Amino acid sequence: MSGDESVDIRFRSDVTVELIKSAASDADVLWAARVSTKGESSLAEIEADPERSKGLINFLMRDRHGTPFEHSSMTFYVHAPIFVFREFMRHRTFSYNEESGRYRRLEPVFYVPGPERKLVQEGKPGKYVFTDGSPEQHKLVGEATRDSYRQAYRAYTEMLEAGIAREVARSVLPVGLYSSMYATCNARALMNFLSLRTNREDSTFPSFPQREIEMVAEQMEEQWAALMPLTHAAFEANGRVCP
Repeated sequence: MSGDESVDIRFRSDVTVELIKSAASDADVLWAARVSTKGESSLAEIEADPERSKGLINFLMRDRHGTPFEHSSMTFYVHAPIFVFREFMRHRTFSYNEESGRYRRLEPVFYVPGPERKLVQEGKPGKYVFTDGSPEQHKLVGEATRDSYRQAYRAYTEMLEAGIAREVARSVLPVGLYSSMYATCNARALMNFLSLRTNREDSTFPSFPQREIEMVAEQMEEQWAALMPLTHAAFEANGRVCP
């Protein structure tokens, strides 16, 4: 049996983000900021006055003293469609390693927009909005993407079975295929990413990201906020501007 007839092709409308490891806390910001005036004694003052620490982090965020926020590290494991990664990797302050279609057979997991995904773009470039779309449009998107994915993966498997190299066969696969990667960043880099890849009314500089990368950003922000609650609160209080 060839093609996709013996393959369980899966369709998803979500993304997943897992925090793999971290060395990130509000204390990292505090000792880095205080060393300029306190030297090594800054470490002893971190927990001495919590309100003062909160005020210092807010001051650094408000006045955009950004370097103290770089003394942290977070590594996320992200599973999302390839087109999300191509947007993600424009952020060159992260370190990336993505799975390779040259060295392994790619799994048949594909992205299909869910019923909550807004489908219709209205307005001129630079000044447009997205609306829900009709039931007929949602039906069309679901059927067309699934049919296209099945045909593409059938061609991919036929080439592999014929002895074609993976790096050649993968060329027929669409960007709706799921991939996985490790992405490592510090808190400052993450704040820059969040300022551009989330749509929030309380942002000083509004951004209008594609919904699928915003889904990744929302999960990353939730996990970062648990690690560095004072820093995250200051980020929000100061208009979600990267310092």
